[in-house]
Amino acid sequence: MSRDDRFTVTTGIARLCASPGLAGPGRLGLVTNHTGVLPDLRPSAPALLEAGARLVALFGPEHGLYGTAQAGGGESGGVDPATGLPVHDTYRCEGERLDKLLIDSGVDALVHDLQDVGARFYTYVWTMFDLMVSAARTGLRFVVADRPNPLGGLVSEGPLLDPAWAGFVGRAPVPVRHGLTCGELARRLNTSAVPEAAGRQVDLTVIEAVGWRRAMDAGATGLPWIAPSPNMPTPATAAVYPGTCLFEGTNVSEGRGTTQPFEIVGAPYIDARFAPALTELALPGVHFRDLRFVPTFHKHAGRPLRGVQLHVTDRDAFAPVRTAVAMLATLRRLYPDDFAWADGADSGFIDQLWGSDRLRRAIDAGEDPLPLCDPPAPPGRWAGEDVLLYP
Repeated sequence: MSRDDRFTVTTGIARLCASPGLAGPGRLGLVTNHTGVLPDLRPSAPALLEAGARLVALFGPEHGLYGTAQAGGGESGGVDPATGLPVHDTYRCEGERLDKLLIDSGVDALVHDLQDVGARFYTYVWTMFDLMVSAARTGLRFVVADRPNPLGGLVSEGPLLDPAWAGFVGRAPVPVRHGLTCGELARRLNTSAVPEAAGRQVDLTVIEAVGWRRAMDAGATGLPWIAPSPNMPTPATAAVYPGTCLFEGTNVSEGRGTTQPFEIVGAPYIDARFAPALTELALPGVHFRDLRFVPTFHKHAGRPLRGVQLHVTDRDAFAPVRTAVAMLATLRRLYPDDFAWADGADSGFIDQLWGSDRLRRAIDAGEDPLPLCDPPAPPGRWAGEDVLLYP
């Protein structure tokens, strides 16, 4: 048995290392980070060089090339000691600055190999989008070395983003849980959002992940889980993230500063009523456990908090977005004088996360917000069947 025989899925980057010609001619820049590994855990950049690819530069996203930065941070550029290649930090770099960075790098094409988690908020897909736009403007080709969506690809959930609330947690009309791979999402963005931003489509190639099926979640692929960012330690985190990331827009801790970010939420004012109130809602596929914790950093650092842990009991039935919306409405009902949306520098962040102000307005008005959540649906319904690559 060869090393790759152990894996159900062959990722796009593994196929590219086996056949560097799949990326086309010219000098390549690799958009990657610590998740850019082959199924046997070899880093993709040195593996591409060893395979004979004309790789000349590396580009890092939020959290940096090595994944060391917390949310909202990047790493400085320099030279990657493993390959000797220059490293360019793309975080918060867009427009003319990003165009100039690409031109100065001397690449002819960009190869994108980042592990997404399937939620609109996760910024790696918007790094991809910004680079697609700049590549279109500067005449570069764009290649996506595709990877599986760790949530599977059968379901999308949540509203499309209203462009009036576009930001780096959502630049184009995409639902909260999009249900696509990066390659499929790139194909969708290249139909309208990229031409609207750049005046033309980008020359796009997707190197498909062979063997992936839409019914496969992260565990079914046989691929190793590399935490895509510091607060995404396990597939269980990714499963709840499309919902509990909404707590970033509130004064409730989303569990940063603990070993279970996004699986637990809590606040100083939450008491013994919260968990039973959630249980009474009988939300499908999830149980809520009352717990107490003390975050070591971020929101409420060092303070004793009470809240709940989400225990997903049925991945197919669990609807993370609808679950989180019901939790937010329950918090407003139980703690009307204490629950609040994030303020200060994050004012309005809940609207960016949701993709409009409708959720915030409904909850503040005491209305039932669940009608804002359409039932989970196949992703082809919003994206178009023609962008889908996998059965």
